[in-house]
Amino acid sequence: MLAGEIAAAVLTSFAVFAVTNADDIVVLTVLNVTSRVGGRPLSWQIWAGQYAGFAVLIAASLAAAGGLFLVPPGWLWLLGLLPLGMGLYKLVTAIRARRAGESVSPVVVTGLAGVIGLTIVNGGDNVSVYTPIFRTSSLSGIGLTVAVFMAGTALYCLAGSRFATRPVVTRFIERWGQWIIPAVFILIGIYIFHKTGALK
Repeated sequence: MLAGEIAAAVLTSFAVFAVTNADDIVVLTVLNVTSRVGGRPLSWQIWAGQYAGFAVLIAASLAAAGGLFLVPPGWLWLLGLLPLGMGLYKLVTAIRARRAGESVSPVVVTGLAGVIGLTIVNGGDNVSVYTPIFRTSSLSGIGLTVAVFMAGTALYCLAGSRFATRPVVTRFIERWGQWIIPAVFILIGIYIFHKTGALK
């Protein structure tokens, strides 16, 4: 690939990553804030979970590009059930705790497996975008795209961690987290339904 082609491919790949993962910034910020406030998940688990989850999404996209569809497109809306269920569970827990005069932790996922699962679920619909890109790219183009996606994952992890260090954000979550966190995950579930066409 020529220098101009490489530059164009990098810009295109980063634009695709940024557009398809814009909602991931919210998830990463929530995970990092709950890590600071509630102690879980650990910082390394957030990073490792993001990379492992995104590696699964890339592998699924490559498989689909080769003609192997692991999840039928019409079933992708099911991915929204996990964040929706998590949000509703935390909301019910918060309501019960308030009635009992107790406090509740804002933590939604507690370890590496939870972060991996959340990453896959939140980005599962991206497979439909990545698949045609990989299908129409050369081997070197695929390698470059994957490298850009991995770099983008690091930037998003850093951004989520950075946002979580803002005192105003931490104080807000400490005070309202038992309501905000469930609302965020319920909205993510609904957003996944919308992106996959389940609400049409």
